[in-house]
Amino acid sequence: MPIKPICFKDKLTLFSEYWSPRVIAEMNNYQFKLAKFSGEFVWHDHKDTDEVFIVLEGKMSILFREDKVELSAGEMFVVPKGVEHKPEASDECHVMLIEPKGVINTGESSSELTAENNVWI
Repeated sequence: MPIKPICFKDKLTLFSEYWSPRVIAEMNNYQFKLAKFSGEFVWHDHKDTDEVFIVLEGKMSILFREDKVELSAGEMFVVPKGVEHKPEASDECHVMLIEPKGVINTGESSSELTAENNVWI
C-alpha cells in the first residue's frame, strides 16, 4: 500500500464524464468517490443508506419533491436514506460522495445516467 496523500485535483484530471463517480479510497465498508456534475441528474433514492455530498469546487443543488438545498465549495449535505432527490449543477461542479461500497448512483432506478459501479482511479 503506497503511503502518500490522495490529491483530489490530480484525480479529477483523470476523467471527464459527468455523473460517473470514481472511487479514490475505501474505509471499512465505505467508499470515497469523486464525480463531476453538470446539468440535471435523475430522480432517485437509496433505500438502505444515507448519501453524503461534499462540494469541492463549484455550486450544485439537490432537489427534493417539496424543497431543495443549495451547496457551494466547502459545504456538504447528507441525504437521508429513502429520500427521493435529484442533484443538478448549472456549471461543472466537483463533488466527493461518501457511501457504502456497492451503491449505484441512480439507486434502484435505471437510466442512461446509471454509471458503472466500483471504478477506481
